[in-house]
Amino acid sequence: MTTAGGKTLGVVLAGGLSRRMGGREKALIPLAGRPMLVHVLARLRPQVDGLVLNANGDPARLAEAALGIPVIADTVEGYAGPLAGILAALDWAAETDGRIAWVASAATDGPFLPADLVSRLHAARAAEAADLGCARSAGRTHPVIGLWPVALRSALRAYLIEEAGRKIDAWTGRYRVANADYGTDPIDPFFNINTPEDLAKAERTYSDGR
Repeated sequence: MTTAGGKTLGVVLAGGLSRRMGGREKALIPLAGRPMLVHVLARLRPQVDGLVLNANGDPARLAEAALGIPVIADTVEGYAGPLAGILAALDWAAETDGRIAWVASAATDGPFLPADLVSRLHAARAAEAADLGCARSAGRTHPVIGLWPVALRSALRAYLIEEAGRKIDAWTGRYRVANADYGTDPIDPFFNINTPEDLAKAERTYSDGR
């Protein structure tokens, strides 16, 4: 999504260890007959000016499901969590296309992303003249699903490397954050799949045509 402030790159974060899913590659777990990652990409792709997938290790394992989009690894060492994946996307944007001013992030285990997510994140941020945007549903914020300015990549790198920080809220708490609010009927659009039970619920939701 191109705004007056520049283009928006989408990044899907696939860096989790999936311990509650038995260590399986969560992005590739089938949901309604397709890898979970494919559902997330299909929902995010129309909303942004380009897409990347953040995943560490051998990118070949995700190449088919990634549908040709670039697979980028963390730019800091030590599996530093979601913020490291966001930084990798900010770095990729800055080094690839100087017209990209924003990165919109989503998780690979959230297959019900709203079709207007990125536009509403931009609108919420602009309305409050905030630094960042974050998704919120039923009063609960979802820090991994947000809007991040490329201009803050140096500050984020310093937090991750020099301060050894890892918590998203601790870093975003230094800035003004605007929330894009959503309801949860018939399902929370930011429902994420962490357990086999969650996967079964998602399958039922897709079978109901939601």
